[in-house]
Amino acid sequence: MSSMFSTPRDIAAENRAKDKGLRQRTRMGYIWQGIFYLATTIAILALVTLILNIIDSAFGYVAVQNTVEPAALVEQVQPGSDTPLHDLEKADLLTILNENVRRGLLRAMNADQPLVDRSQKELARLVVDRVVEPRVEKSWHLWESLTARDEIRAWVDENLPDGWIQFRSWVNVEFLSKDLSNVPERAGIRTPIMGSVMVILITILFSFPVGVGSALYLEEFAPDNRLNRFIQVNIYNLSGVPSIIYGLLGLAVFVRILEPITSGAIFGAIEDHSTANGRTILSAGLTLGLLILPIIIINAQEAIRAVPKSLRDSAFGLGATRWQTVWHHVLPASMDRILTGTIIAVSRALGETAPLVVVGASAFLTRDPSSIFDKFTTLPIMIYRWTAYPQAEFRNLAAGAIIVLLVVLLSLNAGAIIMRDRISKKRRMGK
Repeated sequence: MSSMFSTPRDIAAENRAKDKGLRQRTRMGYIWQGIFYLATTIAILALVTLILNIIDSAFGYVAVQNTVEPAALVEQVQPGSDTPLHDLEKADLLTILNENVRRGLLRAMNADQPLVDRSQKELARLVVDRVVEPRVEKSWHLWESLTARDEIRAWVDENLPDGWIQFRSWVNVEFLSKDLSNVPERAGIRTPIMGSVMVILITILFSFPVGVGSALYLEEFAPDNRLNRFIQVNIYNLSGVPSIIYGLLGLAVFVRILEPITSGAIFGAIEDHSTANGRTILSAGLTLGLLILPIIIINAQEAIRAVPKSLRDSAFGLGATRWQTVWHHVLPASMDRILTGTIIAVSRALGETAPLVVVGASAFLTRDPSSIFDKFTTLPIMIYRWTAYPQAEFRNLAAGAIIVLLVVLLSLNAGAIIMRDRISKKRRMGK
């Protein structure tokens, strides 16, 4: 520091040193700013590449060929006729089904709804799906379909004389409404969607109140002693435990020990208790609830700590009890931040696969779940299963399922964000 006895030369040297230090700090600031920009750019490019790759796989041309030509089926019931297959009478369509579909499959169709009670359009659709059976022989990605259309047509003309090409979106109404199938052309994700939604609802209903309640106790009521510090340390540790460990915990506790509850046997959900099975939606939801519980607790604690101490002191000064202060002032003031942390935790749970595999998610399930005591499968499980298949068409299905999973995730997040913003708006308006 300069003093009253400093010479002009000393002051000039000190100013040069200050300027040099300032330039160095400014230069380091620019360097780190560039590093941050670079990291952000890389993250955005990676995200865009991932999205483009998914879209590229979910749309494109496919080469299709019938297993049985429609004209041959028309010839069976109306020799010499040129009537299109979809214009045949119900009696002719029933004859085609009875003569060309396996008996076991016919019994399954009749069990679902008697064939004679179905409309002509439904029977024609069944004939196409189960007898004509258009097969996807080869598929191309969206980029190839846009840039190499002539080459694709030439390949089909050379290798599939009776085939044709069509532009296919693997994400369509039928994909969303049909059940699972080993044939990619007939596969849908209705059952996995229902399983994912039901599992994640159980997860939220369990983890949100327990997590927020635990955070309120630890922050507002728990004394600062060795036991509570030990609990706090372990909550932080549990947030970093691999998800498959939670799967093993869920298998031991919910699937086996609590099987009478999670299978629904104790509630009369099944008649024969010897067939009770704890590998249900309830077990999966509780397991994922345990997985995200530490994350919700930690985020809720941070949100509660962010509430100004003056708000608590004002409530105490007006004669409010601690519980009244927490319930009417602290919790509403921190709820928007709590919901933000919950959104992050639920997003993680929705994409989990390993815990569900351990708990016992079905790899292939054609029956829709009707209660929390049913067997289940989820979208991440089916995505994993389809990507393991060698056929390219199943990878296209996986890309379509990824898009649907992202839409479900964004819908849940959007609902939570809207709720958070409304709570925040009411708090600002003093309501």
